[in-house]
Amino acid sequence: MQFNLCFELQWAVCERIVSSARTSITPNSSRRTPMPGGRLTRQDRQHIAAGLAEGLTYAEIARHLARPTSTITREITRNGGPGGYQPNRAHQAAERRARRRKSIPSPTAPAATDAHGRDPESVRTFEERFASLMVKTGLPRMTARVLACLYATDTGSLTAADLVQRLRVSPASVSKAIGDLEGQALIRRERDPRRRRDRYVIDDDVWYHAWMASARMNAILADAAVQGAATFGTDTPAGARLEDMGQFLEHIGHDMTRAAEHWRQVFSTRRTKDR
Repeated sequence: MQFNLCFELQWAVCERIVSSARTSITPNSSRRTPMPGGRLTRQDRQHIAAGLAEGLTYAEIARHLARPTSTITREITRNGGPGGYQPNRAHQAAERRARRRKSIPSPTAPAATDAHGRDPESVRTFEERFASLMVKTGLPRMTARVLACLYATDTGSLTAADLVQRLRVSPASVSKAIGDLEGQALIRRERDPRRRRDRYVIDDDVWYHAWMASARMNAILADAAVQGAATFGTDTPAGARLEDMGQFLEHIGHDMTRAAEHWRQVFSTRRTKDR
């Protein structure tokens, strides 16, 4: 133990000596000014315009301002490019963006209960559990969360902005999930004339349509299997296997269609009576 301790002390001393030597032979490395953070000032933008007029590259302008090159590139690109950059106009645009960001209200704390006396935390827990179950059926995570959120809403419809606020995710994530759900006919889009926005609606027949789409796919697979059995010959192992597959899917598809049609008739009658 004593030998190990001495060895570790000696090793630490050696490392410090090597580190000091490296620092001493690296020119100006310890005196380099760190690149500042924060927003570009009006004076910074005037320096950018002057650098562009002199024909400096973005990297050279960035070094003069002690800023990352990516910051200068983004600043010039979003404000007219190297041929149309105007510092005062660029600064005014930045101030407008900053004001818009400040004006966005922060999410308010959820109420103890909603209008129907339900605990919001219990509702969120159900939404997450419901979404997790749908993920296991093959839906992408965000698609499942959007669908669960729509189901747990009394109106059965929300705008993209509503979904962004409720799920606390990016608009791009919501947009992709909406596209997936529309492609599977699980939701539909309606125009809200009052708010001039699209609302995404989940109606009472959504699972009927999804079920029937599954039945149609089974029918397509059944036909393909029957054709495959004819190609290979039903007296061969592969042909027999495909024949069994086709018969099974055809039978299941017919049962699925009859069950869905029966449910729709019963459900429609029940809805008519409830109204």
